[in-house]
Amino acid sequence: MLSNQFKDKQIILGSASPRRKFFLEELGLDFEIRLKEVEEQYPEDLKGREISDYLARLKAEPFLNELTDKDILITSDTIVWFKNKALGKPENSKEARKMLRALSGNSHEVISSVAVTTKKESHLIHDTTLVTFKQLSDREIDYYISNFKPFDKAGSYGIQEWIGYIGIKRIEGSYFNVMGFPVQKFYELMMKISLANNR
Repeated sequence: MLSNQFKDKQIILGSASPRRKFFLEELGLDFEIRLKEVEEQYPEDLKGREISDYLARLKAEPFLNELTDKDILITSDTIVWFKNKALGKPENSKEARKMLRALSGNSHEVISSVAVTTKKESHLIHDTTLVTFKQLSDREIDYYISNFKPFDKAGSYGIQEWIGYIGIKRIEGSYFNVMGFPVQKFYELMMKISLANNR
């Protein structure tokens, strides 16, 4: 459906995330991936969704001078927000183990933001999902890290992987948002953009 709405546009995904690529494909969008180096740093006074909003917009900045009238750029960021602190991607097994031990037996928020940017305007959406882990054993944590190497995932886990099957007791909100992309809200935004363009 979306592919027909944007057949005259060039959709650009500014992300190397296989999950985001999968979601755009499943939505039927024709797109290309373009990557730019961005240092994912944000002001220390930002909290919660302010961080993911800031980073989603920041990732769009290197593209701004080269966008044409046909281009629609999609950039996104996901954070795990736990005890008033953002958990990013772990640098190594030790850091991943520390994060998962902290999340074990507790609830946290997963916040994803998406910026949709054209030459003339920018739109931003975000979504929050509450995730609750059971008490994870050290053996379970070590097995997951050794076999799934979650070093490209905020909070050191992927809900769609083994740790999600055995460890997540409850979620409140969008499952796909926890995977890193608020698909339903993104679809609604793209439909609004399409309607506005066709007026």
